[in-house]
Amino acid sequence: MAAADSPSATLRRRDLCSRGIRLAGKMRSDVIDLLDTYVERQGLDASASVAAVEGVPAAAVERWDEQTGTQRLLENLAAYRAFRALLAQMLEEQREQLGEADAALGRALAAVLLQVSAFTYHLEELLRLESRGPPSEEGAGPPPPLHLGLFERKLRGLGVLRELAQWAVRSARDLRQLAKTSLGSSSAPSLAESP
Repeated sequence: MAAADSPSATLRRRDLCSRGIRLAGKMRSDVIDLLDTYVERQGLDASASVAAVEGVPAAAVERWDEQTGTQRLLENLAAYRAFRALLAQMLEEQREQLGEADAALGRALAAVLLQVSAFTYHLEELLRLESRGPPSEEGAGPPPPLHLGLFERKLRGLGVLRELAQWAVRSARDLRQLAKTSLGSSSAPSLAESP
């Protein structure tokens, strides 16, 4: 654990947290844009109520302030691994349903999937720095295909994107908290943090 507390590790953690916050902000912005496109192209009502999506943990958490940095990272990692599988499934369904008829939606989904994959890798790097490698992905494969009708799949996709937008907000908050605790344990001068 001593390596995780060294000044160079503290600076690296701070840098990874700062970059992660920017990545989460960009991802949220892109997911919001994708949500608008998705709702329009799928013929959905933007205010449609969607039940919780199986396989995706909710971004809301009780007693958030009592979690350790490692707990925050592990929960984020599990969520983004789930999103990666769900978005890949959505992309496949999109291609089967519309083929190349709606290439713009397919490209937007693929771009967000790429961002989720990059953010997952980023979280794994932070966990390695915490002297705790990321947990194995065994058993974390794609969720079993559900036999849903077309409308149910559209609603599930809407739920996935809404929850992903919420996770992007939570992730930025978690990374700010992690940066704050690592700065507090460092004797290095603190840099001004953006809210």
